Amino acid sequence: MATTQATITLDSSDIADNVLSISNTATLTTAGTDTGLTEFTGIARKKFSTASEFILLDSGLAAGIAADVTADKSAKVYIKNMNDRGDGTKYAAVRINSIEIGRLYGGDWAFFPWSGGAGKDVDIQTYNASGADATETTVEFGVFYE
Repeated sequence: MATTQATITLDSSDIADNVLSISNTATLTTAGTDTGLTEFTGIARKKFSTASEFILLDSGLAAGIAADVTADKSAKVYIKNMNDRGDGTKYAAVRINSIEIGRLYGGDWAFFPWSGGAGKDVDIQTYNASGADATETTVEFGVFYE
């Protein structure tokens, strides 16, 4: 049985009156079981050299790995903006079904559960501070799934 764990640790010495330290680990399992997720797309990178939308997960794809990842099963999505943290002018907007769920600025990442199926697409669009399409932004992504 595959065992995949995701761990997050948040530390800060100056966000509150006291030191903050939170850590949590989750074992990634298939839907409704204690069996570990057995598949991984691997880490891929996409560099935006032109202003365009990038579909990360598309329920309309019906063949190969895309059909497995977008099935209505247990999956976890990882996305990271690989741009330099110091460049706060560019961000990647993460959207599900055309609704923006968040923005990843340089160095930011997201890890969220995913249940695919009809009409549940995940896409990324890059922007600059003025809201115009941005180029020269690189995102890294991968999907753990059953």
